[in-house]
Amino acid sequence: MAKQKVEKGRQTRGAGAEAAETAQAESAGSDFEWHFGRVTRMGHSEIAGPGITIVWEEGGVTSQQGAITAEQWEVFKLAFLTTGRVAVLSDQQGESWMYDYRFVEAVR
Repeated sequence: MAKQKVEKGRQTRGAGAEAAETAQAESAGSDFEWHFGRVTRMGHSEIAGPGITIVWEEGGVTSQQGAITAEQWEVFKLAFLTTGRVAVLSDQQGESWMYDYRFVEAVR
């Protein structure tokens, strides 16, 4: 019989969103950093799929058409319909983090 690896959930207690952000960053690893931006445009093309444009607080604007998962699209939609703000947690170097949506959240 093969052994099954069981991972336990992690519970975090703290005051405010900053405690949750710190816990997420610590569990992800020290190379991960939070980056914040505002979704300024969304669209969908039958050929290319969903597209977004984000203005980043650190400077720069990115636009991506396609290669966005359904889950990521829902997060971008939620952000666009509320405050417009998103946060990505990324370990990518240089400007690559601007297109790293593995860990993306709508920010209120």
